[in-house]
Order: sequence, then structure tokens, then C-alpha cells
Amino acid sequence: MSSRLRVVLEYLHPWTNSAGFFVASRQGWFTEAGLDVELAVADPSRGDSLAYLSRFEADFAVFPTNRLLVRRAAHQPLKAVAAINHRGMETILTTTGTGITRPRDLEGRRLALNPTPRGLAMVRHLIAADGGDFDKVTVVDSGLRELLADDVAAGEADATFGNYWAWDALLGALPQQERVIWPVDTIGAPPYHSYLLGTQESTLERNPVLVRTLLGIVERGYLAARDEPALALDAFERYVPYFSREILRTSLDLLTPTWFHDGRWGQVRADLMQPYTQWLASYGILPDADAWQHSFTNDYLPVPVA
Repeated sequence: MSSRLRVVLEYLHPWTNSAGFFVASRQGWFTEAGLDVELAVADPSRGDSLAYLSRFEADFAVFPTNRLLVRRAAHQPLKAVAAINHRGMETILTTTGTGITRPRDLEGRRLALNPTPRGLAMVRHLIAADGGDFDKVTVVDSGLRELLADDVAAGEADATFGNYWAWDALLGALPQQERVIWPVDTIGAPPYHSYLLGTQESTLERNPVLVRTLLGIVERGYLAARDEPALALDAFERYVPYFSREILRTSLDLLTPTWFHDGRWGQVRADLMQPYTQWLASYGILPDADAWQHSFTNDYLPVPVA
């Protein structure tokens, strides 16, 4: 009899960052291990992937690091068990037509973003790191919508924050040479894991074998996506058939290095968690700069082969 599991992914639709899950599902590796895995996305009217996890409506979830830390500060018993990315994915994006050539040039201009406390803190930090004054920037509330380069070129804003350099920064018709894309970790952001995979602490206590089995298969999926990209492209035909193969291939090429550190998949790293938590606390997003210390465990990851 199969174990029925629901994994809620990190975004409003499936995308290339979940390639390891997609490959594992497409190749039948979950089924072979006796797992009946549903890969789902969150309905935003009911919250993000962590909301599903906290209500026991998901067994596992992929989520941003900061959102996990906020929930743990509220004493929710959720824990990361693997890292998906070892880099920040976000960007400030503009176009050559705006004349904006560096973050401090955003003074007096319109910057579109979802104005969450963390988002506002990040752009404030990045503009200040370049000697600019965020208070002179006009914030355009774009909500959950990520403006594309095409939208900036059409005049909806002068720049946008939140696009991923390996995904929506690639979308749209504007020629690539007319796009100006600054990954946040190249312009002063603290280091952080963009996405983690986690579960309820009770799941770790009740069924550690299940957790180890799932992580072993997901690792296998990400390794296969790296070593045999054709497997990932084939899996994308099932999960994201509405994007062009060219976009999917380019995104996969960009994302693949972010999944590994020193050749290994999954390790949640203190050298990324500690400075990011400290940064979040410095902007009042977290009450405690030490909140990261019990937020994750690497104990369930596959043992590396010598």
C-alpha cells in the first residue's frame, strides 16, 4: 500500500526550480518507493505553502527562508529538512530606456514591488548600499504580480523588484540586450537560501524513515536534472507545457548551479542562515537574530557516498 503524500511547491504555478520533484515523478521513482506523491501549488486565497503545511493540509512544502523564520518566531513547529537553492533569486530589473544604471538612480523614480515588510527592507537596504535614499523612491504596489521587462518598457513603472533572474526576468518580448537585471546578491544583499524544503516537526518524530526516503528521491531527481537535462525538459512537458522550450532550457541552465554546494544537494548551511536571520532581525522582521539555530536539520539527508 502506498503512502499518500502532498508536497506544496513554492510558487503560484509550477516552474523550473522544482525540476528535481518533476523528474522524480516523471521517472516513477516516488511510486517505486511506495510513495503516492501529489505535487501541488498553493491557492493564494488560502495562504502560501507554509500555511498549507501549518494546517496539516500538506506533508511537505517548499518555501522562502524568511517565511519559515517568521512562523517559527510565532512558535509554529515547522522545520526545514533540505535546501533547494544556495543563492538569492530576486532582482531589481529595469530597462536601458529608463536611463537607470545603478540602484541609487532609483531616487525619484517608480519602483514596483509587493510591499511586504521584507520586500521593503530589501530594496531599502540595496539602495542604501549604493549610497541612495530609499525614501526618495516612489513605491508602486504591484501585489502578487511580478512586472516583466515588457511592463517596464510600457511605462507601468521605471523598475521592478522581485523578479527572479532565472525565471520571470527571462520572460516577455523585450530583447535581452535592453534589459538591466541586478541579482540582489551581486548588489549588497545578505547571503541566503531562496527556498527550503520542510515539514512539521511531528512528521520528523513520527516517521523519520518516510522523510529520509522522500529526500533521497528528491536528491536523485535534482542530480538527474543536473546530469541529464533532457530528463528535466521531458518532465517540463507535463508540468509547465505552456512555456517555450527555449525559456525552460535557459532557466534550467541558470538554476542548476544554485541547487548544489560543493557538489552536494540539500545541505542547509549555517553560513547562509545566520547572516540572513541577523539581517531580518536588524530590520525588525524577526524578534531574535538567533532564530535560525533550531529552524532546520540536515539529519535526514542522504549520507554522501565516499
